[in-house]
Amino acid sequence: MVGALAEKHYGAELTAGALKVSESRIIADLLLRGGGQEEWHETLYKQNALQTRNLETARRLGRLIRQRLELMNADLWRLIRDGSKTVATHACLAAAIKHSALLGDFLDLVVREQYRLFTSKLSPTLWEEYLNDCRGRDSMMPLWNDSTRRRLRSSVYQTLAQAGFLDSTRTLRLQPVHIAPEVLGYLRNQREEYVLRCIQVSP
Repeated sequence: MVGALAEKHYGAELTAGALKVSESRIIADLLLRGGGQEEWHETLYKQNALQTRNLETARRLGRLIRQRLELMNADLWRLIRDGSKTVATHACLAAAIKHSALLGDFLDLVVREQYRLFTSKLSPTLWEEYLNDCRGRDSMMPLWNDSTRRRLRSSVYQTLAQAGFLDSTRTLRLQPVHIAPEVLGYLRNQREEYVLRCIQVSP
């Protein structure tokens, strides 16, 4: 099912970072405390709370995480800020899926099928095949160069490894994942049907 994508488009926002759980905890705390622009500037840029190499990276990463989290509400932010590592990771994954149809559909259409076929690991060719198929679902999808396509693949596979679907980005070996009940409960309460479908691909 890709009907949920009728109003969505594939974008390259994921090149700015994978799940970034520890950084997301910082952004979630700022959102929960209702910090104004001065506090954001002080925390992210002057204190370099995200521990980035330079100011531009801090801006790009802070913007990506904030855009992800603002698609959800304070209940999910609390799971990220206060939850265990597993809960926070799965909550970050839910927000990333909602923010990126490119990530969500890869889980829903490709990773789910590999589990169904009892494939032991993701084939190196799956990503390029997937990107080529995406154009049929989104005629407005940009024509990304090889570098961007590789960076997107890296971010998506890092995300899958951080969330537990892959044992590492080196082996690409699939492993079962049981999404934290707290995160599934939030998604059901908010009727996040697309995110629920994409996040529950493991048998």
